[in-house]
Amino acid sequence: MTGIDNLMDKALDKPGAAPSRARRPYRQAWWAATLAALVILPFVLDGYVVFQMTLVLVYALAIIGLNLLTGINGQFSLGHVAFFATGAYTTALLMDAGLMGYAWTLPIAGIVAFVFGFLFGLPALRLEGIYLALATFALSVATPQVLKLTPLTPWTHGVNGISLPKPEVPWGLPLDQDQWIYFFVLAVVMVLLFLALALVGSRSGRALLAIRDNPIAARAMGINIWLYKATAFGISSLYAGIAGGLSAIVVQYVSPDSFTMNVSIAFFVGMVLGGLGWLPGALFGGAFIVFIPQISADIADKGFEGIAYGLCLVVLVFVMPSGLAGGIDLVKRKFAR
Repeated sequence: MTGIDNLMDKALDKPGAAPSRARRPYRQAWWAATLAALVILPFVLDGYVVFQMTLVLVYALAIIGLNLLTGINGQFSLGHVAFFATGAYTTALLMDAGLMGYAWTLPIAGIVAFVFGFLFGLPALRLEGIYLALATFALSVATPQVLKLTPLTPWTHGVNGISLPKPEVPWGLPLDQDQWIYFFVLAVVMVLLFLALALVGSRSGRALLAIRDNPIAARAMGINIWLYKATAFGISSLYAGIAGGLSAIVVQYVSPDSFTMNVSIAFFVGMVLGGLGWLPGALFGGAFIVFIPQISADIADKGFEGIAYGLCLVVLVFVMPSGLAGGIDLVKRKFAR
């Protein structure tokens, strides 16, 4: 077992990283400052911006799931919108039928998406690299068309979609509806983020990292690569499914055209900009997805929004080629010198 432990430890450690005990006070301070800022935000922003910040959290959760699959386990996926849509429609159908409250639909959405992702991951185990990306890309392209199929119309309502009621503020809390939804989403995202961090720091998480870095050596050390890869696909899909369920609750509407290939690409871009393999960077990726298109539209004339968006993306890639995580490491090194 010593060989497996050494391989896992090597996969978890990063070159030049300080010992975990030395970094602990800084991590605690960073988490405290981030949580404090996230709690204060809905009290100082207007309703629409609070809605946008809620969407940032929703997309960040989907990016966390994708990062577990790609950044941690090394499997490329361009089809996460399918699992996102699965969770969204599961929540919408349960709420529309009046079967349960919106909060209770999220575990169901996550389980359904997990099963879907795990089953999809089994045949996808034969594919690697760009071939896996192409297979998931095909899944992404097919998702809106599948949701529009006539046999599914009684449940999905076809192109008309499903409208949902806005959640009420419970327990007489002194919050408006937008603020309550924000805090509800924030609580879900924070819990799942810490669970993901715990997974990455666990023995199973180190096995996922070992498979990413050297699958041949990992197999030689007795790690069940096929089981871990399929499970990683399932867990990643679970996160995307819960994010989709939250999206349905926040937007109060789902339709096939809401889950196009562009959503999958946005998740992938957000993951890369946040930092491949660095889960907290998903918050930055979610903010990019929500705010950069709007900023691009504001600073560019009509018809040039795409150019402005592309320029913003290129500038960020040049400034932070390794995403936000790489940018933070660069600043740390300069201050250390």
